[in-house]
Amino acid sequence: MPGQRWINHLESQMGLGTVVSTEHRTVTLLFPATDETRTFAKQSAPLTRVVFAPGDSIRDQDGTELEVQSVLENQGLLIYVGTAIDGKPTEIHESQLDSSVQLNRPTERLFNGQIDSGKWLEIRYQTLLHLNRLAHSDLRGLSGCRTSLIPHQLYIAHEVANRFAPRVLLADEVGLGKTIEAGLILHQQLLTGRATRVLIVAPASLIHQWLVEMLRKFNLHFSIFDETRCQAIEQSTGQQNPFHGEQLILCSLEFLIQYSHRTQQAIAGDWDLLVIDEAHHLQWTPENTSPEYEIVERLAAETKGLLLLTATPEQLGKTGHFARLRLLDPNRFHDLGAFTKEENSYESIAHVISTLCGHQPLNEQDRQTLAETIKEGDNQALLDTLRTTTTDLEQQASAREELIEHLLDRHGTGRVLFRNTRATVKGFPQRKLSAYPLPLPELYEKCLAKAETAEIQRLLSPERLYQSTRSPDQPQWTQFDPRVNWLYEHLTDLKPNKVLIITASADTAMDLAQALKIQKGIHAAIFHEGLSIVERDRAAAFFADRESGAQVLLCSEIGSEGRNFQFAHHLILFDLPINPDLLEQRIGRLDRIGQTDTINIHAPYLRNSAQSTLFHWYQEGLDAFRHTCPAGHTVFVQVEHELLEVLGKPNADIRNLIQITQDAHRELNEVLHRGRDRLLEYNSCRPTIANEITERASMEDKTSTLPDYMESVFDCLGVETDIHSQDCYIARPGNHMIDKFPHLPDDGLTFTYSRNIALAKEDIHFLSWDHPMVIAAMDLIQNNELGNTAVTAVKYSDVKPGTLLMECLYILEPTSIKTLETQHYLPPTVVRVVIDEIGNDHETKLSHALIKKNQTLVDSETANQIVRSKATELRQLISNSEIQAELKAKGIRNAAKKQSTKTLVKEINRLRALSQVNPNVRTDEIEFFEQRLVTLINILDSAILRLDALRVIISI
Repeated sequence: MPGQRWINHLESQMGLGTVVSTEHRTVTLLFPATDETRTFAKQSAPLTRVVFAPGDSIRDQDGTELEVQSVLENQGLLIYVGTAIDGKPTEIHESQLDSSVQLNRPTERLFNGQIDSGKWLEIRYQTLLHLNRLAHSDLRGLSGCRTSLIPHQLYIAHEVANRFAPRVLLADEVGLGKTIEAGLILHQQLLTGRATRVLIVAPASLIHQWLVEMLRKFNLHFSIFDETRCQAIEQSTGQQNPFHGEQLILCSLEFLIQYSHRTQQAIAGDWDLLVIDEAHHLQWTPENTSPEYEIVERLAAETKGLLLLTATPEQLGKTGHFARLRLLDPNRFHDLGAFTKEENSYESIAHVISTLCGHQPLNEQDRQTLAETIKEGDNQALLDTLRTTTTDLEQQASAREELIEHLLDRHGTGRVLFRNTRATVKGFPQRKLSAYPLPLPELYEKCLAKAETAEIQRLLSPERLYQSTRSPDQPQWTQFDPRVNWLYEHLTDLKPNKVLIITASADTAMDLAQALKIQKGIHAAIFHEGLSIVERDRAAAFFADRESGAQVLLCSEIGSEGRNFQFAHHLILFDLPINPDLLEQRIGRLDRIGQTDTINIHAPYLRNSAQSTLFHWYQEGLDAFRHTCPAGHTVFVQVEHELLEVLGKPNADIRNLIQITQDAHRELNEVLHRGRDRLLEYNSCRPTIANEITERASMEDKTSTLPDYMESVFDCLGVETDIHSQDCYIARPGNHMIDKFPHLPDDGLTFTYSRNIALAKEDIHFLSWDHPMVIAAMDLIQNNELGNTAVTAVKYSDVKPGTLLMECLYILEPTSIKTLETQHYLPPTVVRVVIDEIGNDHETKLSHALIKKNQTLVDSETANQIVRSKATELRQLISNSEIQAELKAKGIRNAAKKQSTKTLVKEINRLRALSQVNPNVRTDEIEFFEQRLVTLINILDSAILRLDALRVIISI
């Protein structure tokens, strides 16, 4: 009848339709929301009359909302009578209903004939369960990345990522994966909502590497900001601060130095997390601050969370190390002298920890150290456990572990500094050194004799010194330097092995590349600071290409920082840097965790030159080629004057310098072993915890239900999948795809569920519970109305055939407040109720699995007939189910409150105890947890139930 409201259940997004006219066999409707008119055959029209019932909320075209109290009928049209928001009695005629109303609520859709397939309800239910499980997992964001499951990396990420606004220094030795650790922390913070805005500041040479690493390994899409990008944003959007235009931003420190107004804009960026790479370049002393340090200091002061990355922290509390710590917490680290004095106590603490770890008895001095360091009463019981000989071994082990935890947690820089060393992290390859002494050319000898001793780098790179003084009639250095012919011969012998060559100077690298190409026909990729970032990336990619890429990559010194070339196993040090840390950086481009082959280090040097002296100082004094040298920089500082003096005298006797170096190196290593470094090793990776985290992550891989889940998702949403290769698949948009599938390109996507395959083949997507496609697919299902109604018949012997049952899925969820992380303590939780007309609960016996196994499909016409004929009974069942659900919800609320109180009170007490003995614990951190507890309890109390889906079940 004209004026009636009907809905097209095949295209419910069109909103409510109004009957315009009827003919003998057809009916015509206008859909005002989309301004479309459709004519349907009456006999097969996919239309259902829209009828609201008492208790429903409706809205008219003017926006007036009404809670229906009764429904009247006048000449075939409905009139809804009820109360408006302002409390006034109101009527809304059927023809006045808002045409854009979407019937999303399960009860509305059920009683208006919008009944979905049972598979949709099943995938909806599974999605809700998975979302709840993931929200409770402490591995969310850590185990689903395209990274290897390495214990020390997972430990640090797990420890840091779960903190409120973490501020830490990641200082693992070269090759242990600081970028991976930072990426894991970022990923977890973003995925759990702890952070939404992130700024990464890195050297210009590493910007694109960060971009690629974040995208390939963590599916994080960062935007690179430079002056051109900022100007484009300002011109296209009119935005005054371009840094507000993106959530995840990468920029270089050089960019911020060059454009001071951009620095001001970045500081005003309101970041949740700031990441500073290569932080050892930031120079600070009590008397002087570099511009780079000043910029980072201002950024850090305005940002809640801060990650500093450096592979070369100063040892033994020197000025450079303290400078980075004061960026993390200037209130705690405010006085260099006081901090240096504090470090004197580290050795005794390390001794106690070593004793406990070695299951040795504690002597009186150890007990005195414990009494002075950890004063809480519960420690006495732990000490008594160790003292009692009758205590079983398991209890003693537990007591030792807890005492170690207390010592590490309450002492020194443990909460802000993480540094793993190769000595504690296993799995590194051997290093093999091959030295090649070569004759010093006469032309070099002449210009070196005239050189100033102060020009130390030119003494170590005689080709640059020669080129600066060469007359036009003299040959190019590449024509007589014996290292060039040596290089060609060795590259020929090593072919087809990849070879990385590092020189101090970009000019030397370019000259060598030209000489190899013209004189020897070898085409080498080249990487230096004179190239653009894109050109550097192309060179690195050309070198990495195993099939048609370059055998050789020639790098200037910048190639020794940040880049990962572990697919190569041969490193040629064409010259040597004066700084031991820089030498370790060079070797670290190949010698990284995950490297499977021996690292072959080739060191050609010219006899009777500074090169020869420096080589022997490194080899004999520090043994820096075959082993890492954590104390190398400190030794260098101690003997710098003597070393520079002998470098200027080619034939000087260096035996005394070698002996001094060896003695200093040995002494410093012993101090590091006894004192602070031992504490850092214990704190940076506690093996018991690290291995437990790794085992859980590995078990998740082995027992993952993701393949089955995604197969159901693809089936429901109309995505076609084919086998690509073993354990690899291709997903493509299907002809009957319901909607655009998130993150699925039109030409398809190749993916795998295997971590090993994903690590080996970076062009294949690694589908995990953390992958954007999986996350978006779950959101799509959760936020879509499809699957929130169903009718099925089930063979069920516990009730008589013909019995009507109702399955209701409720979601219990608190108000989502980001700063309180309410969903961490009570994630949206499914409350399932299955009752019959008498009110009996069948939730346990009539499980989803049983329904799926024993159900008989009911066609849509029959389903609608059942709903229409049993409408009164069904409404009563829904009403009764709400009562049952509320009883279950009460228990869930109480459990959540109990667990959150236990967790937060424990953390508050721990932080209070820490603050008494460790000023590193911030007051605002304690206050944050105290306030969180009070507010959280109130929010959990007010968590509401929402009906998400229902299914009518008829027993047969």
